[in-house]
Amino acid sequence: MTDILLITPADVMLQTAQRAKALRLEQNITQQELADKAGIAVGTVKRFEKTGEVQFNHLLRIALVLGRLDDFKTLFAADDVPASLYEFKAAKVRQRARKK
Repeated sequence: MTDILLITPADVMLQTAQRAKALRLEQNITQQELADKAGIAVGTVKRFEKTGEVQFNHLLRIALVLGRLDDFKTLFAADDVPASLYEFKAAKVRQRARKK
């Protein structure tokens, strides 16, 4: 059976922006203050909160100001638990992708 993803990248972007805005408001920080502290334009903050679109380095700066930079540590982390002991022994770290 194939897993069907019911969430799109656009959904993730908007949800992330909504959570960031809620966190900003919870901390009583204005968009201008967030922009100043993050070293980005206030228009960038406004666009991010409205559409979810933002450059990754700006997102990291926003996360730093909001105290959530650690959330990115596990973004692409490998699973720590192998599915079986055989996988644990045979696991190799790939150095590059195969040619197609």
